[in-house]
Amino acid sequence: YASVQLQGDRGVVLEAVAQNADALKHASEQLRADRDVVLRAVQQKGDALKHASEQLRGDRDVVLEAVSQNGDALEHASVQLRGDRGVVWKACSSDEFDFCVSALEHASDELKRDRGFMLEAVKQDGSALEYASVQLQGDRDFMLEAVKQDGSLEYASEELQGDRGVVLEALAQSSSALEYASEQLRGD
Repeated sequence: YASVQLQGDRGVVLEAVAQNADALKHASEQLRADRDVVLRAVQQKGDALKHASEQLRGDRDVVLEAVSQNGDALEHASVQLRGDRGVVWKACSSDEFDFCVSALEHASDELKRDRGFMLEAVKQDGSALEYASVQLQGDRDFMLEAVKQDGSLEYASEELQGDRGVVLEALAQSSSALEYASEQLRGD
């Protein structure tokens, strides 16, 4: 661990975070609020956002850079930015596997209720249905569109798991949908 003097030395900390983004957690409070220092850290490892000042966790450009590198970094963004469509979509668009689903876990409830946004997320990854609001999981029109993507009935409401039309559409995409169909329809 660096001395207090080194933890507050901007040049030393910039070099340290360029080598290892986690070094940001040992930087002085002042440098964890320094935009350039934090940007350098999150460009290397998006999750370093957790060590940034509260103010920078609410800075859209810093958060966009973090979630571009690692969609999971959305967890450390301000509440306001977790409800920002552009920021959450950038987290979902990360190249890494399952970041969309992971990012959606930390997205605002408002976005999880947003039909258009959630349909786009489901198109990218059917398992995003897990984070759709209960209202959307019970909305027949939404679920009909969603199951067309990958046939997943797992997160559909119980009522829709028993809806012949929804189940048939899901089965047209994947025979594994039968596992989540109601007992009555499985018996047909």
